[in-house]
Amino acid sequence: MVRTGRRPGGADTQSEILAAAREQFAAKGYSGSTIRGIAAAAGVDPALIHHYFGTKRALFVTAVQLPFHPDEVLAAGVEGDPQQAGERIVRMLLGIWSTEEGRAATQSLLRSALTDDDLLKMLREFMIDSVVTPLVAAAASDHHRLRAGFVASQVIGLAFVRHIAQVEPLASSDHDTVVRVVAPTLQRYLTGDIGVS
Repeated sequence: MVRTGRRPGGADTQSEILAAAREQFAAKGYSGSTIRGIAAAAGVDPALIHHYFGTKRALFVTAVQLPFHPDEVLAAGVEGDPQQAGERIVRMLLGIWSTEEGRAATQSLLRSALTDDDLLKMLREFMIDSVVTPLVAAAASDHHRLRAGFVASQVIGLAFVRHIAQVEPLASSDHDTVVRVVAPTLQRYLTGDIGVS
């Protein structure tokens, strides 16, 4: 008997879904990609993607091997005193980057983004729309997109200088020193006066 229709889950199904997801995200960006479109490209039922990965956001995190889950960043930013959000976010990111797995994933992602325009576009769209802007919207009452750009510049710049360019002494500075210097700037971007009326 010949099976027709979409494939059921199998040993290679997850890797095929991830391959299709990477292609769709690269071709259409994060916002333009859908679970249904990715499922069609992989030849599976959309329910199978939900079963293996949950949401589109979780699928993206796995497909591009982000070193953190966006919900962790959002939680660090919004849970607790809003005026301490900058410190919580910097400490959380430093904690991720201090593990071998987190550091390797961050380095790989940044290096790839510098040479792959499609990946850079995907990451930019995802980070601004799905992580940084919601974080800023929860913390500030105005200029969400502008603040999001400043927050992203601070976080990406810190990751790049510490883990790609390895500029000393910042690259080897202890966490408390980095938090003491960087967190107030990040906090101003999140909730402070940015000089725009």
